[in-house]
Amino acid sequence: MPRYALRLEYDGTEFCGWQRQGDLPSVQKVLEEACAFLNHGVVPTATAAGRTDAGVHAEAAVADVELAQDLPAHRIRDAINFRTLPHPVVVTAAARVADDWSARFACIGRGYRYRILNRPSRPGMEPGKVWHVKRRLDAGAMHAAAQGLLGKHDFSAFRASSCQAKSPLRTLDRLDVSRVGEEVVIVAEARSFLHHQVRNLVGTLVEVGDGRRPVSWPRTLLEGRDRTKAGMTAPPDGLVFRYAKYEPEPGWV
Repeated sequence: MPRYALRLEYDGTEFCGWQRQGDLPSVQKVLEEACAFLNHGVVPTATAAGRTDAGVHAEAAVADVELAQDLPAHRIRDAINFRTLPHPVVVTAAARVADDWSARFACIGRGYRYRILNRPSRPGMEPGKVWHVKRRLDAGAMHAAAQGLLGKHDFSAFRASSCQAKSPLRTLDRLDVSRVGEEVVIVAEARSFLHHQVRNLVGTLVEVGDGRRPVSWPRTLLEGRDRTKAGMTAPPDGLVFRYAKYEPEPGWV
């Protein structure tokens, strides 16, 4: 049967995360059930490049699915979008791919963005899309601290206790912090991430930004490999899966 790559945009607020969890609402459940119409009524299995947690959003996540219907990619895209309504899950592009292509294993890079609304007043227009931090953050200090975490390291200090990865070694290619008006924006890029790695990094950098910790602290934590000594896990609200990278890219339409 033909295999399709799907590029996804979704608001994770109402979901328990990407992965199916019984009868709970999940992105995977909505997508797979929307695909059943294209698979002779049988609910297929969709595999994601990265599994997001409850409350985490995506603007260009990627999944693959095998379907019985052999149709042009744009018709697959439109048919799925018609059936994901009214849920906030949208296929922004689709592509026919090789039978052995995998959104997860073919991926050579993943990117995330985390937004912090840094002002006294709570968010009125985007609740659930930002982490509201009232106290003024020093984005410059946060960025300086972040640069000490780049490269290949044992990231045990920033790994969730429930992380199932076989190794804590990861190569962090980018961790930039900048102020954009009333927001502090953190951009993280790597081939792959540990469970909660980005949110744990953000929670730690915020302690540097509000002056509770020195710029050198995150690097000290990294070398100590003790999760219990690091900062809090930042809430999921501000986290967005930005992209999954492939070489070559699927022929998106």
